[in-house]
Amino acid sequence: MRRNNQSTVSEFLLLGLPIRPEQQGVFFTLFLGMYLTTVLGNLLIILLIRLDSRLHTPMYFFLSHLAFTDISFSSVTAPKMLMNMYTQDQSISYAGCISQVYFFLFWGDLDSLLLTSMAYDRYVAICHPLHYSTIMSQSLCIFLVIVSWIQSCASALLHTLLLARLSFYRRTMRSENQSSVPQFLLLGLPIPPGQQGVFFTLFLGMYLTTVLGNLLIILLIRLDSRLHTPMYFFLSHLAFTDVSFSSVTVPKMLMDMHTKYKSIPYAGCISQMYFFIFFTDLDSFLITSMAYDRYVAICHPLQYTIIMREELCVLLVAVSWILSCASSLSHTLLLTQLSFCANTITHFFCDLGAILKLSCSDIFLNELVMFTVGVVVITLPFICILVSYGYIGATILRVPSTKGICKALSTCGSHLSVVCLYYGAIFGQYLFPTISNFIDKDIIVALMYTVVTPMLNPFIYSLRNKDMKKALGKLFSKGTFFS
Repeated sequence: MRRNNQSTVSEFLLLGLPIRPEQQGVFFTLFLGMYLTTVLGNLLIILLIRLDSRLHTPMYFFLSHLAFTDISFSSVTAPKMLMNMYTQDQSISYAGCISQVYFFLFWGDLDSLLLTSMAYDRYVAICHPLHYSTIMSQSLCIFLVIVSWIQSCASALLHTLLLARLSFYRRTMRSENQSSVPQFLLLGLPIPPGQQGVFFTLFLGMYLTTVLGNLLIILLIRLDSRLHTPMYFFLSHLAFTDVSFSSVTVPKMLMDMHTKYKSIPYAGCISQMYFFIFFTDLDSFLITSMAYDRYVAICHPLQYTIIMREELCVLLVAVSWILSCASSLSHTLLLTQLSFCANTITHFFCDLGAILKLSCSDIFLNELVMFTVGVVVITLPFICILVSYGYIGATILRVPSTKGICKALSTCGSHLSVVCLYYGAIFGQYLFPTISNFIDKDIIVALMYTVVTPMLNPFIYSLRNKDMKKALGKLFSKGTFFS
């Protein structure tokens, strides 16, 4: 429960438009008509572009995304404004206000970036007409849209986190016995002082191996044209995710071990938690996409190139990024509303579960969202992976042969190893609640999926994969030749 003299507010009041009461009905009808025109008009544009093959060009590709953005941008504010005018209830909850700010900034920035992409498209069309189809390739258009989404998400998230931080400072200055804290203390790993140097060297070596190994995978896939296939497209994104995932927690842990300075500011802790959840969920979605790729390769080999086309691969990755962003954002926004009675986190990073234990607010909604989102981003993808490998196993057993089994193991062995490492660590932590109260066990499991698993993935895919071995040998032979 929050203290009675808590100075924060649970909701805001929107004064709305300066319209006289007798004119409310007229303006309500006017704005409702404008909003419906916006939605229906832009949906019509999207439908026309989708149905008419003559409109499948870069310009109309950007236009369809712009139309969708305009609908979303208008829907962030107009429905709430209309509801306030109709019901005379002008309040908005704190979470609703922060969410509205986030999505208003997100869609506003995305609008701007898409217009910039369309300007570049018009520049190429007029100034370089002969090279238009070469320059404005499908991959470039998709890349520009994805970059626009990512930049908009980052920009909106930055403002949202700073806004939550501003609210937090206001609370700490207004009330001396405020239950929130300006920073947290990370207890870190339970390592005796005499062994700090040994473990610091060990984890530093593992982290550098993770970064260099995964960057090597990305480089090999980028340089070798034989690896420009859907499986390696997903693998390159998985490698980037593993580098980012490990970099969210390990550098801070190493710095704390080296300097003995274990504090982390509130904003830094919230940011670390956001990106930890984001890359954890992204890992799960990418592994699921790779399972679908393996299912198509073994169960529908003749239609593989048709099904796993470039557009579908990019769509799967883009959806993975968007869902991961939405998942981590939901946890972050809910966490910013809590007050904290203590500031000591019994972990080596800002884990969501460890932070919630410090709260003196009601965390029922946070736990409900944790359960719901956990089912969506962890359990459902795992079920999809099991179903995919169930079909793969059934396909192999229909025509049992030693050659077919060896080929299937060669195709799926690396991915299966990664699945076992990833989900084995997660389920090992969350499926045994009677044991998970021991913090040493939680830390060990967390080390497994933040340090060990990202480090082992490059070895799994390079040592068990003939294509990767050939690409690696080719790279080394080039290096030897030039040296």
